[in-house]
Amino acid sequence: MKNPRIQGYFGTLVLLYPDAMQKTCANPWCASAFEITPDDLAFYERVSPVFAGKKELIPPPTLCPACRYQRRCAFRNERKLYHRTCDFTRKTIVSAYSPDKPLTVYANDTWWSDAWDGREYGQQIDFSHPVFDQIDSLLKSTPFINLLNVNSENSDYTLNATYNKNCYMLFCGSFNEDCMHCYWIQNSLSCVDCSSVRRSERCYECNECFGCYALLFSRNCVNCQTSFLLSNCMNCSQCVGCVGLRNASYCWLNQQLSKEDFEERLLTMLRSPKKRASVALAFEELHRASPQPWSHQRMTENCSGNYIYESQNCRNCFNTRQAQDCADCQFLVDMKEARDSTMSGLKSELFYECNNFVLNAYHCLFSGFGYGNKNVLYCHHAHYCTSCFGCVNLHHRQYCIFNKQYTKEEYENLVPKIIDHMRKTGEWGEYFPVTLSPFAYNETVAQEYFPLTKEEVLRRGWKWREEKDEMPKVAKVIPASKLPDSIGDVPDDIVNWAIDCEATRRPFRIIRQELDFYRKMQLPIPHFHPDERHSRRMALRNQRKLWKRPCMKCGKEMETTYAPDRPEIVYCEECYLKEVY
Repeated sequence: MKNPRIQGYFGTLVLLYPDAMQKTCANPWCASAFEITPDDLAFYERVSPVFAGKKELIPPPTLCPACRYQRRCAFRNERKLYHRTCDFTRKTIVSAYSPDKPLTVYANDTWWSDAWDGREYGQQIDFSHPVFDQIDSLLKSTPFINLLNVNSENSDYTLNATYNKNCYMLFCGSFNEDCMHCYWIQNSLSCVDCSSVRRSERCYECNECFGCYALLFSRNCVNCQTSFLLSNCMNCSQCVGCVGLRNASYCWLNQQLSKEDFEERLLTMLRSPKKRASVALAFEELHRASPQPWSHQRMTENCSGNYIYESQNCRNCFNTRQAQDCADCQFLVDMKEARDSTMSGLKSELFYECNNFVLNAYHCLFSGFGYGNKNVLYCHHAHYCTSCFGCVNLHHRQYCIFNKQYTKEEYENLVPKIIDHMRKTGEWGEYFPVTLSPFAYNETVAQEYFPLTKEEVLRRGWKWREEKDEMPKVAKVIPASKLPDSIGDVPDDIVNWAIDCEATRRPFRIIRQELDFYRKMQLPIPHFHPDERHSRRMALRNQRKLWKRPCMKCGKEMETTYAPDRPEIVYCEECYLKEVY
């Protein structure tokens, strides 16, 4: 960058940049080039905190966007639950933290109660040590909440979830009822094995669907119902194996049938597992031969990324809804002005490097896992806090530093001194290092999005956990291949069995609520472990990475998650809309 000039006073900014800033990722195993735009630099200035009338400028990031995302992901255990003892009540609880971890963990109701006070663990700042070391001390001494699971009913086995009822093994979802084995699902009822589904009911094995009813084995659909194996369809009903249809009924592999012919074929398929497999194979062939959209977007303006809805001015964003002026973010809902933030929003604004911060939060920096915070920096599991710095496992507090209480004046004077110390140690402007994560790397979603071997993880100084499934205490064990084809032949006591996954041989169980769903929907018992089913759904999605390539219809350059060497037929927005309408 040549001769940048920044002029401004606490929010008023004039930037004159001849070109963008080019940087190299500081991670030695990456060292990829990345760009910081003038718009990014303006955001860093805008979000920089002010103490006692002085703005503490945030420097540009040292890591590329992918490595910054990986670092946040390494703090996200999204799917692994364990039984351990509450360190306060001594009762057995479900927890995101395995019992072998040397952490203090409290049950949900105890953690939120007045039975303890996070300020009891307050520390004095030590300017002879790095700040991250002192935060690490708080991470190891303060009580963690067993599950981030708020305002839910009969939903003990849910994680990073809010306002759910009668849900089981639901992760990163809110406002759902009677849903099981789901991920990133909102406002839905009686859905099983679904990912990125919203305002839907009685759906099964669906991926990125909205406003659907009784939709099975489908992806990227809107307002579809009573259908099987659909992709990129909208407003369709009574269809099987179709791709890219609009306002259609009684279609079979994109062929229009009469109502009578359709129902006859459907009945034959439902009675025969071989016929179902044959239709599924034909559907995948049709999907590969059909044009794919450059990106999945609806009601957006000036956005790049994938799965972006009702949003404006979002760059390199994924799974984003009702967002505005955001960049390099993932899984946002109702968010304004954010950079490098994940699983955040719900009426929130002005975030930088935040992880799972939600519910009317404002101006949060370099923090993870919190509800309703305002003006917090470097906090982890702080909830409903205002003007706090470096606090861990604290709730409903103000003007705290490292969990120690201060007056407003003391806080305003001390925080700038800590920031200056962080500049000298190279910590200011960076999210928590992966070494501070309470989880092993392979326990987190980082292993899903950025897979590494055990040797690679340990070489970087990160944690690894050897995992082994314990055989449940059951009446019998049955290989998945021996399960009855028809749900009508499945006995009630299957809930007392363990099933060996057909792919991984990992044992899993079916609960009563789940069995009732399969019977109601006339679906066979799944042959794969829930984690394997989740992995297979995720494999249907493209990487969260953008490439430039020409539209295969008009030749215009576009930005898409389909790499140039991929075999799919990919159209730009204009050409795709002409194709399907």
